[in-house]
Amino acid sequence: MLYVSFYAPSPGGFDRVGEVYPRHRAYVDEFALGGGIWMIGTFGDPAAEGAMCVFRSREAGERFMSGDPFVTEGVVLPSAVREWDPLVYDAT
Repeated sequence: MLYVSFYAPSPGGFDRVGEVYPRHRAYVDEFALGGGIWMIGTFGDPAAEGAMCVFRSREAGERFMSGDPFVTEGVVLPSAVREWDPLVYDAT
């Protein structure tokens, strides 16, 4: 089981992405060292479509979202952390 959360651009907040991104990236990198994040990334047009985070536990997702500068500084509107049960196929 994995856990996901989505970022939606905050009205007017996305204008500050360049200013807040260095703090967000440092936070992501530090958090990832503990293994709580499996993947994080934007959709095609992040200003319109947002982004998604995939976590290894609900607790990690909730802890991450509560401290992410993009969230705390109003750049994005996060969703709740949701349980995700992916079906994974072997590429071979």
